[in-house]
Amino acid sequence: MKHTFLFVALAGLVFSSCSVSKSARTQRNLFSGSWTLENVSYENNSGNFKSVIFNDVEDICFEGSDWFFRDNNSTGRYTISQSTFCEGGDRFFRWSVVEPQQNYASQLQFKFIDEKRKDISGGVGYRLNIANLTEQAMTLKSNVSVDGELVTIVYEFTKK
Repeated sequence: MKHTFLFVALAGLVFSSCSVSKSARTQRNLFSGSWTLENVSYENNSGNFKSVIFNDVEDICFEGSDWFFRDNNSTGRYTISQSTFCEGGDRFFRWSVVEPQQNYASQLQFKFIDEKRKDISGGVGYRLNIANLTEQAMTLKSNVSVDGELVTIVYEFTKK
């Protein structure tokens, strides 16, 4: 009897330590589904910017891209349309919501995988601050340094 109780208590502790908070579950559920990246813009600095995002393609190629997040297995993909300036196709990733530290926003983190869900990024991934997330719209932000100056890349999505 004591061993059974101890086992159940230990199993409960293990499962609770691996569980995701209610806030993170809510955000994961909101991410789930298909989105369109409508606009990529820049904040905190003036001038014209052109950047390669996620070490993939130029920022203009991301505008109009389709994104899909599957919350039951934490995988997703985004699709870039083929054009003269953009190498089109699907990019697959594994994603999660990172709980906020004190005074910080929650973050979306992801790393690239192949069609068989194997890591192809050597463990390198990306984190974007979740500035806004509703059932219909999402705004993500990432801070980068340009010539020693802070620039924030803003990604604005709408739900399909």
